[in-house]
Amino acid sequence: MTKSRFAGVRYRFRPWFTVWITVMWCMLMGEITVGNVVGGLLVALVIVFALPLPAMPIAGVEVAWGKFFRYMLRWFWELFYASLKVGWLASRPQPLPKTAILELPMRLENEFILSLAVTLYNLQPGGTVTDIDIANRMITIHILDARDEAQIQREIDAVSRLESSMIEIFERSHP
Repeated sequence: MTKSRFAGVRYRFRPWFTVWITVMWCMLMGEITVGNVVGGLLVALVIVFALPLPAMPIAGVEVAWGKFFRYMLRWFWELFYASLKVGWLASRPQPLPKTAILELPMRLENEFILSLAVTLYNLQPGGTVTDIDIANRMITIHILDARDEAQIQREIDAVSRLESSMIEIFERSHP
């Protein structure tokens, strides 16, 4: 066998991903035995080599970990609050409020960070990103509660805060 035939193997093998799949396999089986570890390792190797994931576009991304952890605390608080709000909207004895679809610009430069921001927004109850225009850096969102202009502005401000946080955490200027 020639060296060029196996050149791609070096880029396909991801040791930490293999370990993670093996651990998940053992958790799925319910116990750690030699057979489960070996079986998990074999499953992991098949997945890693037969179904390779593309490389993540994270070149040049540096994380401000302190800001990241502060943001995640705020995000979990917002998740709790949004869950209560949507629960109240669903269970109150009144008709549901009007909904809205908005198109908003996003200043995030890195596509990976943009997808992370969209994921964080979609995990919050009450709003969903329905379209991403990467070329023009625009997102289209559907919001559940658009009963008045103030409510719509609050949602626009929430997206703006999310965008600013992602820029501070991941895309800040390097001195």
